Order: sequence, then structure tokens, then C-alpha cells
Amino acid sequence: MYCAECGHPLPDIRDDNTTCSKCKTRLGTWWDESSKTMRTNREAFVPTNMMSEIMGGRSHFEINKKVSERTNTYGLEERGFLATLTMLEMRWGPGGGAGLGRKTMEGLGKMIRSTLDMSLSRGEVREALAKNVDIWMRLQRIFYLAVPILVSRSLRESYSEQGVPAGPDVSESVALILKNFEVLTEDLGYLNNLLVVSRNMLAVKETAQEICRAVGLDKQVHKLIILCVNVTSKGYDGENVDDNSRGRLNEVTELYKKLLVTCLQHTHNWTMGNDRFKMSFWFDMLFDNDLHNDPVHELPLDDLNVEKVYHEVRNWLTRHSADQDETAKELLEKYAAEADMNCTPGPLPQIDEFTVTDADKEDDPEETTPVWKPELTDKYEQDRIYARVSHEIDIWWKRQRDQNYEGWVVKMVTVEDAIKRAEACKETAMERFLPQRAFQDQDAYDQDEQLEEPPLHDEIDGDTRSMDGHDGEDDGEEEDEEDDDESYAEGPLRGLLTEIPNILDTKQIEALHMTVKACIVDSMGSGLTPAGENLQKTRCKMFLALDCGKNLLREMLVFIAVWEQTDQHFIFQITAQIIESFHHNALLPYAWSSLRIMKDIVSPAQTVLLRLINYMFRARKDSPIYDDLRDYNRDAKLIHFLFTYFRTRVVPDCIALIHAQAQIRTKNSDPNDFPVDLWDMERAKDGLSQYLDFISVIAEIPEMRPLLIEWEAVYELIALLRALDLGVAKKNLSEQPLPNRRQAPVSQQGGGIQATERPYESPTSQNAPQFSGQGQSLPPLHDTPHKFPWSGIKIQILIILTSLVAPNNPRRQGPGNPIVQKQLLNQDGIMPLLNCCVYDGHNEYLKERATLALKYVMEGCEEAQKWVKDLVPAGKQRVAAGAGANGAQGNGNGGGSSRAGGGAPATTGAASNGMHMQMSVGNSIDVDPTLQLEKLRLQERVRIAEQKAREMRGKENGQG
Repeated sequence: MYCAECGHPLPDIRDDNTTCSKCKTRLGTWWDESSKTMRTNREAFVPTNMMSEIMGGRSHFEINKKVSERTNTYGLEERGFLATLTMLEMRWGPGGGAGLGRKTMEGLGKMIRSTLDMSLSRGEVREALAKNVDIWMRLQRIFYLAVPILVSRSLRESYSEQGVPAGPDVSESVALILKNFEVLTEDLGYLNNLLVVSRNMLAVKETAQEICRAVGLDKQVHKLIILCVNVTSKGYDGENVDDNSRGRLNEVTELYKKLLVTCLQHTHNWTMGNDRFKMSFWFDMLFDNDLHNDPVHELPLDDLNVEKVYHEVRNWLTRHSADQDETAKELLEKYAAEADMNCTPGPLPQIDEFTVTDADKEDDPEETTPVWKPELTDKYEQDRIYARVSHEIDIWWKRQRDQNYEGWVVKMVTVEDAIKRAEACKETAMERFLPQRAFQDQDAYDQDEQLEEPPLHDEIDGDTRSMDGHDGEDDGEEEDEEDDDESYAEGPLRGLLTEIPNILDTKQIEALHMTVKACIVDSMGSGLTPAGENLQKTRCKMFLALDCGKNLLREMLVFIAVWEQTDQHFIFQITAQIIESFHHNALLPYAWSSLRIMKDIVSPAQTVLLRLINYMFRARKDSPIYDDLRDYNRDAKLIHFLFTYFRTRVVPDCIALIHAQAQIRTKNSDPNDFPVDLWDMERAKDGLSQYLDFISVIAEIPEMRPLLIEWEAVYELIALLRALDLGVAKKNLSEQPLPNRRQAPVSQQGGGIQATERPYESPTSQNAPQFSGQGQSLPPLHDTPHKFPWSGIKIQILIILTSLVAPNNPRRQGPGNPIVQKQLLNQDGIMPLLNCCVYDGHNEYLKERATLALKYVMEGCEEAQKWVKDLVPAGKQRVAAGAGANGAQGNGNGGGSSRAGGGAPATTGAASNGMHMQMSVGNSIDVDPTLQLEKLRLQERVRIAEQKAREMRGKENGQG
């Protein structure tokens, strides 16, 4: 040990009363009368000759004189922590920690933990540390030295045959981690605690944020995030190592995850409430080495010049680099003036990325009225006059926002066109999946082609998936994995943060979502700039415009926590707020299209996005939000877009799949020709179920319900019911549950569809979730997909139909909605509703739901009542009822009318022949006797309703 004042060796045995034999200075803390402060003689490990080199050849007296001129105003906590950092820096310095023994490191660790606790619990200590530039510089130096050493101890780079770096070599990295296990665990513990202290210091906000940026600590955290992602995303568990080694690998991986979480929290605190640092973080996150967006297969480019956006954002950061907190500015200037005294950690690093002095800002102030001058060749001057962040982003937004943003430009696709589309899809159902959109008569679908306006990013090459050669048999695990990879992966995803949702769990990842939220949600912003720009909205547009942002969005959506958690969980609510910010920028249609995968009717990411939209609209119910016409129009246009997609994509493709099931059920096709496997059917059902839940939510909002009625949503609902009747066999009470099936989610009031699996997991994935309970194991790929039951779908359809046909008054009492009743009759909807009165184990309480819907259909609608009466000759009602009561068998075919698919009711001329009704919705099928009794009961209810109506009219006439 050496005296920090004069460099003279100290005795081996020391205490607080020990004095240096040369300068007679005590080693402990004492009161200095000259400076009127407490001073500390920090012990040093540097010998006298090295001390002289540090002094630059100057005498100790010369240095000490300058030091004495620097008044020591540090508190005890600052001095203690600064001394700890000074010693800890030696661990990663040139000496490699020589002289730092086990007991010394334990003492340093205790001091760090003590400072950590005080930074959490004592605001005055936190503020004192945050305004100490020496401490920030020491932290920066430690991480500057430590990060490269961590890389060398954790990752081994691999190279291609051409000598180009090809990423970390997993097996070599495993050996490296095991070799350095002891020192790695210690290093990661110290660095994580230091970063937690720094994170707490950033709670002081503007001053601490500015100093953190000035010393370059944010850049070291950025490097640390990259290192943590590279280490934790490699999956070392799969290596051929023994149990002890695997335990060590897991321990190091968990420590890196813990450090990654702290890095994200540090980044959140650094950007919180500071537009300049938010934009700097966005700049680092959204731009990588490839300054272009990847082309989308078979779709035109979006014409976004990413390189131009990069330079425009960089110029904005440069113009605003002089916007500093005044307190931080004074502290930094004071530190810079004292940097040459050698009593500081060193001069401030030169950050040459964005530099504009106050004088430059005064000479060329930023304009307050944006003017774009395309003729200017000086890009910096052109951007300065424009004053906003990026002209290129503004132009992109005008092209990609909702087409109906400024008015109702795109009209709803008519029911007639929807019917044509469904028929075309059914014709091609067994030949290809999904059906191609290029039909023979292109003119008939001009309106729908406008739906293609937002470029559908991230679609996968070859996802049209020809059916030829796919016979439904197990072609080998390797082929299945390859097919899944082609559908859901495009190689390494671009973006600094894109891998993080695959690494962290629900609680750990909150900081990432909170940082994204802080950067784009309006309520977290600071208002308009002098140029009238909302920077939160601009960052929201950048997030969706650039590939790195879109990739991160997709991973955030299919993140298992968002998919599995209820809408009361914190992570779900944060994600919902992020999605609502897209909505406020008219970019949800673009986000929806960018998440599309042609292999799926509704991609997993779209399914989760729809669930978040459902949550957003569910909060609208019984709220005064629609008192503002702008809010109403914004929501109505989003509903218009989503329902258009439902009508033109989801329903036709689902009907095509169910039609393929019906073809096999009626033995018109071979089961081996079924075009998709069970996992495709699961994803299709999840998407349809979530869509029906969305429509159910909309139908419960009084202000929005008329839109569904105006667009004749009844057609889709009845078409799906009719298709399910033909394609899916009802499950009887005596049937055993299908093996390997999971219970279908059912829409509950006030909550969404509760899914039980991560939607994008490959069935061959080692990380596939394990479902508990009997019959809950994962289904094999080819477990009779043509018998897929579409469980719970009929229930959801009936809930929507009931909401639409129920009375419009607030209490939903009285006769049904006459417009919807008429639409049901036009679509021959009564027979599919009657067919739902038969027990079906795939849809619990189906009969009760159907009865409620039929109640509203019948009440106040004479045409519907007459339709039901005509099903059975009036004179035979009692005979049929008696036959049913005595257990007699029904003697006819299914009931229907000329509306039920176009066939006429085929009743016999002789009463003795019983009831015979032809239902021409495919083949002639027998009606269950239970259905006959349900029809008779329904007719009795109609008769009672008519009688009550006559009595009410009589009372009214009597009062008149």
C-alpha cells in the first residue's frame, strides 16, 4: 500500500489512526481547517515510481498545490463510493487486478451494495451521486475497460471460408465460459450492481441524463446490451455437456439476463422525459449497417429512402446537441476546467457524433415554420429550414396511413362481391392454400384491390404452398421443420432489440416495453416543438417505417407473455398502449398488413394484435369518448378496415377450408388430399375466433353497432354457420373427447379469448409449451385435420347475431331489430339457427344461445313467424308432437325453404306421409327428431308472443 498524498510506502498493519511516515498525513478521514471540509487520504496500490509517471514529471508539491485549490465539497457517501470505484477500476485495468485480494474485493462489494441501498432509499444521496461528474467518469471508465474483457471471456468469433466474421461459435463459446466461470460470475455481479446504482442516479432526470451522455456511459450500456443478447440468445443448454457444466452455463446465462434487464432499465431512465435522448436511442435502435428496407416478396417496395431518413435524423440530433440542462452544463464546465489537475478521472471523452456549439446555434437558429426546399444541395441546410425531424418520414406517412384518413375513400365491399369471392375460394380449396387472389374477373374486385394499398411487409416467399405432393401423411420430421422455418423465419432478424423478447420472461421484459411506450405514446411526450411537430408521433411513424422497428413489433406481439397473460397484467396493458399510439397515427392498417404471413389466414402476430385492439375497444363501451366526432371517425375507420379484411380474406378462406372438410365428409374427396395440417387449422381457428371476438365487442358498443348492421355482417355469420353444419359433424353426448385436443376458448364478457399456447411455436420446437391435464398434450402434425371441430366458433357467432338482432334500446327489451331480421331472412338464416338447437359437444350451451337469438328473430317479425309455421303443416303439429312424446321416429328429411340454398320445400301432398322437407345446402340430410321438437316448441312460443301482442293492442285501443 502507498500513501495517496505522497506515494510513500505504508506499513503492513494499518488502522484509521495510522499516519504516513513521510508526509505525516493520517490515513483515515479528518477535518481540514484550510478547506473547512472532511478529507480522506485514499490508500493507493501504485508505487512511487509509477506515481511520478502519473504526475507527468511534476513535483508532488506542484500537484498538491493545485489539488488544494479544489475545494472538497463531496459528502461521505460520494467520497466512499468514489474511492471504491477508483480501486475497482484496477480489476479490469492494465495490471489485471494485481494487488486486489479476496478480502479487498469483498470489502469493495460491501461498499457497492451499501451505496446501492442508499441510492434506492435516500433521495439526497441519489441526487448527490447523480451530480458528481467524477463518479460518472469512473463508471464510464470501468465499463469501457470491462466490456471488452467480458467479450473475450464469453464469446469466440467464428469465421467463414473467406475470413469474414460469421458470428459467435457456440461450442467454442461454451468452452470459454466454462473456463472463465469463476471470474465471469464475479465480474457480472460487480457490473450489475454498479449499473443499478447508475440507473438509480438517472432518476434525477435532466441533470443526470445529460452527464451520463457527456461522459459516454450510454454508449457503453449500448455495447453491453449487444453482448448480453449475443450470449443469452445462443441456447447453450443444447450443447453436449455434463450436468455440472450445464448448471454453470445456466448460471452465467441468468447473470447475463439479469445484466440485460438492468441495461434496459438504465436505458429507460436515461431517455425518460428527454426528447433528445429518446431520439438518440431511436437512432441507435432503428438503423443498422444496411440503410435500406428489405423487399417484400411479390410486392412493390414502399419507396422509403432509409439512407435519407438516417441523415435527416442525424442532422436533427446535431442541431439539438446544444440543448443541455443548465445545471449539468455548469457541472461539466467546472469538471473540464479541473481535468488537468490530475485529481479527476481524466478529461471528458470527445463525442464527435453530434456537435453544435451555442454560437453555431445562435448564428443558424432552427426555423419555426417548416419549409421544404428540394432545390437545395446542402442537406444540413435543407433540413434546418424544414425544422422537422425527417421530410422522408412525413412523406412516407402520407402514403401509408389509413386510406380513409381524410375521408371515406374506400367503400365497404358488397355482400354480392363477398359471395363471389367465397365461391371462388371454395372452388380452389383442394388445389392450393391459401387461395390466390387473382380471380378471372378482376373488375369485380376493384374495391378490394384498394385494400392492398399498405405494402404487406414481411410476407414469406413461397407461402402460397401448392397442394401438389402434400398428401397429409408424415413426410418426416426434417421436412416439417423446414416448412415451418420457411413460413415463420427469414434468418437473423435485423435490429438491436429484436432478439430480446425471445430471451426474457414476463417480468424481465417490462423495461423494454416501457421504453418503447415512453418514446411513442402521446401522454409521455413534452408537447409540440417550436416547428409544431409532435416528436412522439414522429418516432411512432419511424418505428413502423423501418424494418428494425417492424421486426421488434412482431417479436413483442408473439412474445409468450402478451399471448398468455390476461388483460389485467402490466405487460399486456403496456403493449395495448403502444398499439393505441399506432391507432392515433392512423397506422394500424399498415401495422396489420406488415404482420401478414401468406401461409396463414390470420398470422400469429395479427391474432395478438387483434386481441389488443379488442381490449382497446372494450374500454370504449359505456364511455363518453364518442362525444368527440374525431374519436368516433378514427375508430369507425379502423373498424371499416378490419371488417373489410374479415369479409374479403378471413371468411372466404375459412369457408374454403370448411368446404374442403365437407367434401371429405361426403366422400367427394380423399382425406389425404386435405390441403393443410392440424397446426394450420389451429392457427386459422385462433385467428377466426379472435376476429369474432372483435366483432362481438363492436356489436356491444351502441355507437358502432349500426356500422355492422349497415355492412350486413349477418351474411358472414350465417355463411359460417351454414358451412360448419355441412363440414363438421356434431359431437354427441356419448362421444369421447378427441385425443390431443385443447379446449376451445370461449368469449367472455369483459375479456378476450384466452389462448393457451404461444401462437407461433413450431410443433417440433424443443421449447414448445407443455399443457397440463388429460387430453392436453400437443397435437401431432397430421392428426386428422379434416375432422377439425372448430370448437366454440358457433357460440361466438350466435353471441354476435343476438347482439345485432336484439332491440336497439338501452335495456335491449322488446321486438327484435327489424333491419337485422330482414337481413337474416334474406340470407336464409333461420334454418342454420334452428340447426343450432341440436346438442353439439363442440359448442357448449349452443342450444340456449340459439334459442335466445331465435327469440329476437321471431318477436315482432311476422315474416319470420310465418316462415317457421310453414315448416310443418299446421294440422300435423299435434301429430308430430305426440309422435315425439311417444318416442316415435321422425319420418322426413331436413327442414328448409326456397331460401335455404335455393331449393324449394318438398312437402308431400298426403298428410299420412308425415313431414318431408328438402334442405338444399348441399346433399339431402335427415333432420334429428330433437330438432323437430325444437321447431314445434318454437312455434308455440311464436303463438304465445302473438297472443300477448294482440292483448297489448287491445289494451291500447281500450285506453284510446
